[in-house]
Amino acid sequence: MRRVRRKCVHTLATKSSAAAENGDGIAEEEESRIPKHDGQVIVRCERESGVDWTRLADDTLLGLFALLNYRDRASVGSVCRAWHALSSSPSLWTSLDLRAHTLDSNMASSLASRCAKLSKLKFRGASGASLIIDLQARQLKGLIGDGCKDLTDATLSMLVARHENLESLQLGPELEKITNEAIKVVAVCCRRLKCLRLAGIRDVDSEAIGDLVKHCPSLTELALLDCAVVDEAALGEAKSLRYLSVAGSRNIMWTQAMQAWSKLENLVALDVSRTEVTPAAVMSFLSAPRLRVLCALSCSALEDGSNSVSYVSKDRVLLARFTELMNGLACISSVEQQDESRVLVCWTEWVLSHALLRIAENNTQGLDAFWLKQGTSVMLRLIKSMQEDVQERAATALATFVVVDDENATVDSSRAEAVMHGGGIRSLLDLARSSREGVQSEAAKAIANLSVNAEVAKAVATEGGINILAGLARSPNRWVAEEAAGGLWNLSVGEEHKGAIADAGAIEALVDLALKWPAGGEGVLERAAGALANLAADDKCSMKVANAGGVNALVNLARFCKHEGVQEQAARALANLAAHGDSNGNNAAVGREAGALEALVKLTCSNHEGVRQEAAGALWNLSFDDRNREAIAAAGGVEALVALAQGCSNGSQGLQERAAGALWGLSVSEENSIAIGREGGVAPLVALARSDAEDVHETAAGALWNLAFNPGNALRIVEEDGVSALVRLCSSSRSKMARFMAALALAYMFDGRMDEVTTNEVVYCDSITKNGVARQSAMKNIEAFVQAFSDQPSLAAVPASQWGPSALQQVSDSARIQEAGHLRCSGAEIGRFVAMLRNGSSVLRSCAAFALLQFTMPGGRHALHHANLLQRSGAARVLRGAAASTTAPLQARVFARLVLRNLELCQSEKS
Repeated sequence: MRRVRRKCVHTLATKSSAAAENGDGIAEEEESRIPKHDGQVIVRCERESGVDWTRLADDTLLGLFALLNYRDRASVGSVCRAWHALSSSPSLWTSLDLRAHTLDSNMASSLASRCAKLSKLKFRGASGASLIIDLQARQLKGLIGDGCKDLTDATLSMLVARHENLESLQLGPELEKITNEAIKVVAVCCRRLKCLRLAGIRDVDSEAIGDLVKHCPSLTELALLDCAVVDEAALGEAKSLRYLSVAGSRNIMWTQAMQAWSKLENLVALDVSRTEVTPAAVMSFLSAPRLRVLCALSCSALEDGSNSVSYVSKDRVLLARFTELMNGLACISSVEQQDESRVLVCWTEWVLSHALLRIAENNTQGLDAFWLKQGTSVMLRLIKSMQEDVQERAATALATFVVVDDENATVDSSRAEAVMHGGGIRSLLDLARSSREGVQSEAAKAIANLSVNAEVAKAVATEGGINILAGLARSPNRWVAEEAAGGLWNLSVGEEHKGAIADAGAIEALVDLALKWPAGGEGVLERAAGALANLAADDKCSMKVANAGGVNALVNLARFCKHEGVQEQAARALANLAAHGDSNGNNAAVGREAGALEALVKLTCSNHEGVRQEAAGALWNLSFDDRNREAIAAAGGVEALVALAQGCSNGSQGLQERAAGALWGLSVSEENSIAIGREGGVAPLVALARSDAEDVHETAAGALWNLAFNPGNALRIVEEDGVSALVRLCSSSRSKMARFMAALALAYMFDGRMDEVTTNEVVYCDSITKNGVARQSAMKNIEAFVQAFSDQPSLAAVPASQWGPSALQQVSDSARIQEAGHLRCSGAEIGRFVAMLRNGSSVLRSCAAFALLQFTMPGGRHALHHANLLQRSGAARVLRGAAASTTAPLQARVFARLVLRNLELCQSEKS
């Protein structure tokens, strides 16, 4: 947003918010409080580069103000009386675009004094249309309304009755509530009407058209787009028409249209795009004496191949998919009469932009060749049009046609790269630099969608697009900020762009959007949170997000926003912020933020699967911090996550993985582990452990490993037939981690402690162990697992080498599970494995030695932590005994010796 900023001594310097925003951002008139002398306003300014702003001529200032958008013009009017008078000059307020705002009575009253000579007005929706009359713009000549689905006959009639000087009226699309009666009122009230464009009216009958013919003698352009019924015979009486469009209209009787429209002796251009026009009708229209242009894009009767029109003419242009569109546009521009050429080019651009946008929105199959050979070039030509609404529509068409699957945000690579190779990125960025907010918004939307393609994203970054989008993200215009944030969201997917986005100041802009955007701007909030979520996945960027106030902003969104898309992205952003526990303090910071954990726990109960998934993912990451883990449980996290796991059997793999992962994280605490078992968490985790999805059964195995530490939970796992699930993972999972944790869980369950539970449980457990099925199966698979990571030739070579370092290293390398270095055990867990080294089962002794080897491997994230636990517990003596045992399996002895070596390495590293 470009703003004129005056650096004045004290008084003005303190007026950082002097331009008080009214409603959606239109500044109220305000006199500046500046010292006066002899009744004159004194403005003291610092001279910069020899410029004294107080001495600039009024005409020069008016020229500068004309470069600003209307919001900034209102703002500079609050600087001083002189600027207030100049900024309110009627010459600066000939056009107004209110589409980004909800017009209310206060805003209308504020603007009324500036709108005496307002000539053109754009608005969106029907809600504020009735208040347009409060602007008192009696000289209004052009009125454009978008998104007018709810506009009624009464409101439209009131509008035109108070603006009888209208020469151009454009409303749409989907004018479902507008009838012929309103058209008749338009005809009677607006007798100077030259251009009428209506889209989506159900029925335009002969009486409505007759009144237009009767009362509007200057009507030269008529567009009745996407109408269900149009009286084609009545149109034949509109002799003043030079430009006619019935694009998208249905139920036209083309035989009658041929006869009736042949009477339109002044007709220069006709648009029948997206209709069922017949080849005979096309040839008839082209034979009309004055017709220069016939647009017939996407007309199935012409394009199916069997009825194609064969047409060649030097003085008439047919625009269709089977003709050369760019050549046609060049021919139209070369008309000898310059005035006629200009108007004809403008009309042609307008109908082409409409046609291409509607075709793109329909996502019609089989048009790849058209888009690549012609459509892209034409849209790139249209975004350079002199008409603002054509530029907007062409940019919207570019944003739309590249997306082939809206639900999954899938972009067609060939189309996106065709735009890039055609110079479209530079052209769109030039549009985005415009001071016209409507153009900014649509250009940013196109850049955002195109940037889903990685190659296009690189081009956007190379061309300076990141800085442009970062600037637009600061716009107070909802639509501009929303699309700019969307562009940053898509660009931030690429790791190579995250640093540039941060350097451009975009993180601060995005956090500001998340903090300050009011209700009704959910699109802005979702995109801002989504971009912050991507950026937070990077360690350095995550710190910048936190330093910019991002934790507070995102927690507030998770707590108070009811929009599911915003909740999902806010939870994802918090999850990513908390994912860097070892490198920064964001994990703890999120947990300390008031209401954060409670909000995330609550979101796990959302009706929206994406929200539940991201909330569970955030709790999973946050549970790595000890304080957070206990606070999550205190906030009802155990109950909520068990319920989530119980209900996610039919959910996505991502939801299942995060539900199991969050329970895994909470179960690190034995108190939480017992609570999870008591709440019924074992059964759903066993079910998830049976999943064929590697990510799901891996996290479920981790949770069951933690739960199995407690004898009561171990018994519950047996009761839920969890042994068979764990055996299956231990033997057949493609994940080494899943196999490892399943083996450890089975080792916990059958190291003898499960037999020490209550009497009734002992009876049940004994009935199982007597049969020997569960224990025998578990032991067999634990042994097979350890053997799989025991290279027998290397093991056999160790004693022969007199336990030489090289031979030991070879065994260590072949046994290493790289991912196991991320696991962190408590002192109790380490003690359990040390005790297991003395177990009567040789299988459990081998498993315990193997586990301790993994936990102390040099380079592991928590190797030093585990080594300290072993040293403090006096485990070295037990390990030496295991290494020297003559009855233990070879791999148990070798693994125990390797653990001792690892302890020595850690000790030397500490010293």
